[in-house]
Amino acid sequence: MRTDFIKGIVIPIVTPVTEDERVDERKLRRHVDFVIEGGVSGILAFGSNGEFYMFDEAEMKAILAIIVDQVKGRVPVYMGVGEIRTSACARIARMGVDNGAVGVSILQPMFLKPSDDELADHFRAVAESVADVPVLLYNNPGRCGYPMSQALVEKLAHGVENLAGMKDSSGDMTQTAEFIRRNADVGFKVMCGKDTLIYGGLAHGAVGAVCSTANFLPRLICSIYDRYVAGDLAGSLAAQYELNPIRLRMDHSSFPVATKDYANLLGLDVGEPVRPNKPSTAAQMEGLAKELRAAGYLA
Repeated sequence: MRTDFIKGIVIPIVTPVTEDERVDERKLRRHVDFVIEGGVSGILAFGSNGEFYMFDEAEMKAILAIIVDQVKGRVPVYMGVGEIRTSACARIARMGVDNGAVGVSILQPMFLKPSDDELADHFRAVAESVADVPVLLYNNPGRCGYPMSQALVEKLAHGVENLAGMKDSSGDMTQTAEFIRRNADVGFKVMCGKDTLIYGGLAHGAVGAVCSTANFLPRLICSIYDRYVAGDLAGSLAAQYELNPIRLRMDHSSFPVATKDYANLLGLDVGEPVRPNKPSTAAQMEGLAKELRAAGYLA
C-alpha cells in the first residue's frame, strides 16, 4: 500500500455554500484551483474547517464528487470522517473511497468519552472498512473533549495494517513528539494539526501539517514546509513567525468561522459559514484585517 504521498501541507478545505446553504459548486471549484496553485500537497474534504458536521451523507457525496473532479489527480484527496456511530463512520469512509478519496482521516467520537478499548474497536472497525487505502487518526481533544492516549495510538499503529499515521491537533509538542517517537519503528506518519507549530512539528519528525490557514495563505503556509525540507531552516522559521499572529487572531472568533472570514477579506469569496455559525463581528473582522495589513497581505 502506498503511503509516500502522505506529507507536506494538506488543506482542510472550506465548503462554500449559497444563501440557502447548498454547496456553491462554482466557488468550490475555484477554491480547489486556488489552493493547488498555492502549492498544497493534498486536500482533506470534510475536515473541521470543511464543516463536516453540517452536511448529511448525500451532500457529502455530492461535494466530494466536485472536489475530486476539479482536482483531476493533481494532489491526493482525503476523506474526513467524524460521525459518532462506528457503523456510520465506516459507511461514510467507504463512500469517500468509492468516490475518489485515496486516504481517510478519522476523528475520535465527539460528545462521548469512550474507553481506550472502545476507541480501539471503533478505529479498527473503520480502518477495516477501507482496508485498501491508508487511514489517519485525527486527535483533536479541544473539540472532542478528550485526547487519544499514547498507549492507544501505539497499539493501533502496531496492530492495524492500513493505519498509516495521524494528525495531532493537541497543540502539545511533547504529545506530538511522543506519537512520532513511539511509532517510528513502523513508519507511522504524524502530521501537525496546529498551524502555529508546523516548524516545531517538522523539527520533531512530523511529515507535514494539516492547516486551515492554507485556505487563504497557501503560499506562505507551504513555504514553511518547503523551506524546511530544502534545508532553509531560518527561512522556514521566519515564515512560521509571519503566520503566527494571523493564526492566533482566529481564536477570537467562534470556531471555525475565521477561516472563511480571512478568505473573504482577501477577496476569495468562499461564502458564509453554515448556521448557527455566523461571520465574525465587525470588531473582530477589523482585528483580522489588521493582522493581514501588518503582514502586507491587505492594503
